[in-house]
Amino acid sequence: MAKSTLSFVCQNCGAAYNRWQGKCESCSEWNTLAEEDSTGNVPVSIRSKRKGRTFALESLSGKSHDAPRLSSGMVELDRVTGGGFVRGSVLLVGGDPGIGKSTLLTQATSMLARAGHRAVYISGEEAVAQVRLRAERLGLANAPVQLASETSVEDIVSTLSEGTVPRLIVIDSIQTMWTDTVESAPGTVTQVRASAQALIRFAKKTGAAIILVGHVTKDGQIAGPRVVEHMVDAVLSFEGEGSQQFRILRAVKNRFGPTDEIGVFEMTGLGLREVSNPSELFLSERDLGSPGTAVFAGIEGTRPVLVELQALVAPTSLGTPRRAVVGWDPSRLSMVLAVLEAHCGVKLSGHDVYLNVAGGLRIQEPAADLAAAAALVSSLVNAPLPTDAVYFGEVSLSGAIRPVAQTSARLKEAAKLGFGRAVLPESARGDVSDAGLALNSVGGLTTLVAEIAARGTPRGNHQTQRDAEPVEKNATPARFRREKG
Repeated sequence: MAKSTLSFVCQNCGAAYNRWQGKCESCSEWNTLAEEDSTGNVPVSIRSKRKGRTFALESLSGKSHDAPRLSSGMVELDRVTGGGFVRGSVLLVGGDPGIGKSTLLTQATSMLARAGHRAVYISGEEAVAQVRLRAERLGLANAPVQLASETSVEDIVSTLSEGTVPRLIVIDSIQTMWTDTVESAPGTVTQVRASAQALIRFAKKTGAAIILVGHVTKDGQIAGPRVVEHMVDAVLSFEGEGSQQFRILRAVKNRFGPTDEIGVFEMTGLGLREVSNPSELFLSERDLGSPGTAVFAGIEGTRPVLVELQALVAPTSLGTPRRAVVGWDPSRLSMVLAVLEAHCGVKLSGHDVYLNVAGGLRIQEPAADLAAAAALVSSLVNAPLPTDAVYFGEVSLSGAIRPVAQTSARLKEAAKLGFGRAVLPESARGDVSDAGLALNSVGGLTTLVAEIAARGTPRGNHQTQRDAEPVEKNATPARFRREKG
């Protein structure tokens, strides 16, 4: 019998140590090390010595065939997965509690079952009666989905191996699964890794597509060892704000499709509704004519998306002004503020700055720099931006506006939604065909700031307008000249 070997494994990142310590050196988290028996991490049949078999090696040249896909019946879900589920693939879906992961997968399995495919939903957190209640609320109680409440991986694999191989299997969730090959409690790093490995072997052997539901940490990362994300074929993140009805399904990793696609859903009383035109939904409640709002023409994957950026610049009484941002990278906001102050003469050191992306969407591309800068200056000088204008462009540290990709797609989406003009980088004007919009190309951020400040109606003592007056290159600001005189 193998000697029992104890190790201390971090429950956050999976790093192993031979003794306990308060802080994990790999992920810098405190009190995450748990004692585990590592004897059974590898089955005895695998640990036994055997002679390896030879296999044939092939060259890079040769015919390649596209992987056969199974449509889920949901256009937005198929868009994120790259066209549907690939046979033998394993997907990992993560999201905050209550965001709608189980609702989404219940709808997907029901549509596949109604199309004549065998779909199995196995829940390790809920009883069968609870899953049925959700299906009744969604109006899917008559769908021929096979349900089970089980946590043993060996029992699950044995049951699914009987009869026709299921086309889609949902495991909700992977943190509740356990296997006999590992002597540790369910939910530990070792159990999650071993259970996922057993299910992946079953998927590759039988050709069934498996969806694993994963919990997330307080930082939004999928809980458990990061090696599970490397083992699966695709990692999908289900995002959304609790106060908003919008839900975003984003592909973080995908071996069979693009990794920057998104699917947009709306949470209703009857479940998730697909949104075919997210731009119209994000702009449906836009406040026209208010200072500090700008429409950004962005790209998410291959889809152009128009979204409203809201900015609020207010005087502060604190020694250190606040910088708060929702839906955008805080580092990009700090960079835009620094460029506005260094090259445009916009003094924001005495103001609190708040920036919000309406609708709960998270913007990741730098093309939003120009729209964010326009919204900030508009709020500072109390000058509403044109309601029929869209903005996009990357701001460099020198104050120049750099071009971005897929300019034509952004402009076509703006024209389709009724916008009449676009503010874009000057160097990107030559790449635009007949877009049907009036184009206002800007080469530097100073030009845009001057246009907005000229329309401003300052509040109070006119100090706000003087703070937003752009300065020419190598020129001394007006208030510094007054102090010297």
